Amino acid sequence: MAHMTLYLILWAVVAACFLGLLAYRGTITRYEEDQLFLSDNNKNEHDEQDEILRKVNRMRPIINAFGGVVGIVTVGIVGMYVWDAWQKLQ
Repeated sequence: MAHMTLYLILWAVVAACFLGLLAYRGTITRYEEDQLFLSDNNKNEHDEQDEILRKVNRMRPIINAFGGVVGIVTVGIVGMYVWDAWQKLQ
């Protein structure tokens, strides 16, 4: 179980990055509005909303990847703890 410290540090770093990305996405989408722009009178607001959508869509695969890595590392750490407990019980 000596290598467990490295796995926990890896988990903490990846989880912190994941939470940071989620917080950043939250600050970006804070100013997103649910409006439908039918005319060109509001072209500036329409462009701002398109830029927000582009940023969020660019971040989506990165957030999904970090979330997947956090999940896999979490399952791995729990699995190692269960395996160690199983070995000590026998």
